[in-house]
Amino acid sequence: MGSPEERRQARVRLPQLRLDELLEELQARLDAARGTRDRVHSLLEAVLSVGRELDLEQALHSIVQAAAVLVDAEYAALGVIGPDGTRLSAFLTVGVADEQIAAIGHFPEGHGILGELIRRPEPLRLAKISEHSASYGFPAHHPPMNTFLGVPIRVRDQVFGNLYLTEKRGGAQFDEEDESVLATLAVAAGVAIDNARLYEESRLRERWLRASAEITHSLMSGSTRGEVLGLIAERAREITGAALAVVAVPMPDTDSLTVELAIGEGAEAHRGLVLPRDDSLMGRAFTGAAPVTSDDVARDERVASGPPRFAGLGPAVAVPIGTGDSVRGVALLVRAAGRTAFAEKETEPLQAFAAQASVAMELADRRRDAEQIAVLQDRDRIARDLHDLAIQRLFATGMTLQSAGRFIEHPEASERVLRAVDDLDETIKIIRSTIFGLRSHTDAAGPSLRSRAVRAVGEAAPVLGFAPSVRMEGLLDTHVPKAVADHVMAVLSEALTNIARHAHAGRADVVLETDGHEVRLTVADDGVGVPAEGRRSGLRNMAERAEQLGGAMELTGPPGGGTSLVWRAPVADGA
Repeated sequence: MGSPEERRQARVRLPQLRLDELLEELQARLDAARGTRDRVHSLLEAVLSVGRELDLEQALHSIVQAAAVLVDAEYAALGVIGPDGTRLSAFLTVGVADEQIAAIGHFPEGHGILGELIRRPEPLRLAKISEHSASYGFPAHHPPMNTFLGVPIRVRDQVFGNLYLTEKRGGAQFDEEDESVLATLAVAAGVAIDNARLYEESRLRERWLRASAEITHSLMSGSTRGEVLGLIAERAREITGAALAVVAVPMPDTDSLTVELAIGEGAEAHRGLVLPRDDSLMGRAFTGAAPVTSDDVARDERVASGPPRFAGLGPAVAVPIGTGDSVRGVALLVRAAGRTAFAEKETEPLQAFAAQASVAMELADRRRDAEQIAVLQDRDRIARDLHDLAIQRLFATGMTLQSAGRFIEHPEASERVLRAVDDLDETIKIIRSTIFGLRSHTDAAGPSLRSRAVRAVGEAAPVLGFAPSVRMEGLLDTHVPKAVADHVMAVLSEALTNIARHAHAGRADVVLETDGHEVRLTVADDGVGVPAEGRRSGLRNMAERAEQLGGAMELTGPPGGGTSLVWRAPVADGA
């Protein structure tokens, strides 16, 4: 039992122990309250920081950075769900170095644990990622990750994306409080994203309106069709963030489109290209009179065959110029590889913008028609004046001289007067021939060189087993006389026939161009080349045609194999 003193000391120690326990509990609660206060303060700061951002990309970066700080996670990411609702279209990370990202490769598309939140947009907390049934491991060079916390971000009741947090510092587990804090941040993030998107859309509308006003001013000031189309393509490329803009128009007397304008990355490879209407990305937009999109134009089967021309490029949209039955062409916009695909909210203003291109082309056609009518009317006036005034006066003068000749007795003088009358008659014939030329309209000049070349290539496709690519540049129908054009067509047909018979090729490229001084035809293939032995009468005929016109022909074997035929002949300036 102990002595009375010991019992008294024990009674004194018991309240002291209880008091120490109470003080420790109070201190713990104070620390917890202080920690909760600090965390709430940090959460409020994060919400305010996120809400201040109006640029969408900056807002997303602020959200993922704030999430990592609030739950003390080593790694954080924000995945944006794509338009199809099943994959991630963008992925922003915190904690992973750029070198690691480059080594890992393409960002996740939403498989495994990441896809679990896409399929079930609810908070998900895991002590070990690998133990979940949806997990199937990490790619090479990926940092090790065990603990996991994910929450969805909703914008106006629609899931915009997900926040992913891994590896809580200190080896601890994510708890309910972490989940609650992150869920609160996700709500604020949804509001911030909505505000940023609305601000972005308003700025985008403002830019479209400014561009429309600029183009309207250009139209009203009498700019040429090419200038207005170039302005439209450039502004559309700038506003949509495209790397390349291409405009194609229908080619008369054919079922093909020809690229009239190309600006931006790789534009040179597109200028003058001839594309089929039914079997190409731009052709489908033209025939369907509706936008056609592609997630990756470099791998799209709807892109017409020919040399690779979309290297480093990705998402694309082809928009018809005009509506319904009055489609006058197609505009193609292509973004760099890795950029986001064109969404419907982007194609709608593009269609309205492309309608202005249709107006530009309509005005240009009307101006050309008006100028042509003015020229024809002036020709008619000149012809009428020549007939009514010049011929009548010359005829009267001739009659007077002829009458006066009878009164001239000197034989030599009489002969000269009669000779002058004959000269007047010849002059009248020349003027009448000129009048006939002025009044005859040369609309029935026959098919143009462009349409003849496209038709010849199209007719050769079944024999070749593939459709050759065609590119044309310069004023071929203006600068190349018909006689030279006939030689060009004969050489083109012979070259394609030779490829079909002897080359065993899988691809052929035809380039027809003129600079106003000479016409140049290049026909290249990837076949077996020209054999050392064999008949060369066709090649000799093509060379003789060039020499006959003062030109030349070259036949070479490129390093990559195949054959390249270059045939050139001079043309008269302005012929």
